[in-house]
Amino acid sequence: MPARIEFHQAHAVAHVTLTYPKRFNAMSRGMWRELRRIFERIQANPDLRCVLISGHGAHFCAGGDISEYTSFRFEEASLRAFHEEDVWGGLSAMLACDVPIVAHISGNCMGAGVEIASCCDIRLAGESAQFGAPIARLGFPMAPREAALVGREVGLVTARQMLLEAAVFSAPEMLQRGFLSRVVADVDLPTLAQATVQRITTLAPQAARLNKQTLRALNQPLAMTESGLLPADLEMANDPLQRLMADAYAYANSAEQREGITAFLEKRPPVF
Repeated sequence: MPARIEFHQAHAVAHVTLTYPKRFNAMSRGMWRELRRIFERIQANPDLRCVLISGHGAHFCAGGDISEYTSFRFEEASLRAFHEEDVWGGLSAMLACDVPIVAHISGNCMGAGVEIASCCDIRLAGESAQFGAPIARLGFPMAPREAALVGREVGLVTARQMLLEAAVFSAPEMLQRGFLSRVVADVDLPTLAQATVQRITTLAPQAARLNKQTLRALNQPLAMTESGLLPADLEMANDPLQRLMADAYAYANSAEQREGITAFLEKRPPVF
C-alpha cells in the first residue's frame, strides 16, 4: 500500500487517515504536502463541523520516513525546504484550521506523530500508545518551529526529555503531563472517538470556529523590540488578540446564537 493520506467526508465530519502501513504510518514528503492540501480544503468547507484524524491500523504515526532522508537531509537548502515548506506547510495548515480536530491515537506516536497530534484540539489515546521524539539517535535536532510547537503542547519538561534523552512516554504518563484529553482501553478508543466527534457536531459550528480563532491568537507571542515591549499603539497593531477584538462580537445577530438561547429558554435541544 503506497504512502498516502486518506480523506473522506461523512456528513459534517472529515475523516483524515495517515496511511503507510509498512512503516507504521511514518510521514513521507508527499504525505506532508498532502496534509497541507487536505487541511486547506477542510478550512474552506463551511459545512464541516469536526475533523477526526487517525492512523491506519494499529499505529498513529511512527515519525518521518527515514528511507527518504539521504535524498535531502545532507544539504542545507534541501533540508530547509523539507522542514520549512513540506513539514511546516502541513502543520501550519492544521494550526490554521478553524474546524475542531480530534486525534485518535493508538500504538506509536513518535516524532512527526507528536507534531501532528500537537496541532489537534482534543487528543484521545489508547492505553498502550507510546509517545516520543527519539531523533537524537539519528543525529539531528527537531526543527525550530516544530520544537516550539511540541514544547508548547507537551510542556518544556517533557519536550526536553524527549529530545535530550530520547525518552518515550506511555499514554497514562502523557495524560498526567497534560498532553492528552483522555486515555481508555485500546478496545474502547474507537467508541470514545466517535462519541466525542458526535458531541462536537451537535454544538454550534460558528462558536467552535470563533473559539479556535481566539485560542490560536492567545498562543501567538507579542512582537518585541530590542528595548522590550512595543509601544502601546504598535503593540495593539501587532497583538493578534487585539486584532480579533475588532470583530469579536459580530456574531451578535447570528442564527446560531438566537437558536441556542431560544432553545434553552424553550427547554428543548438546539438545532444548529
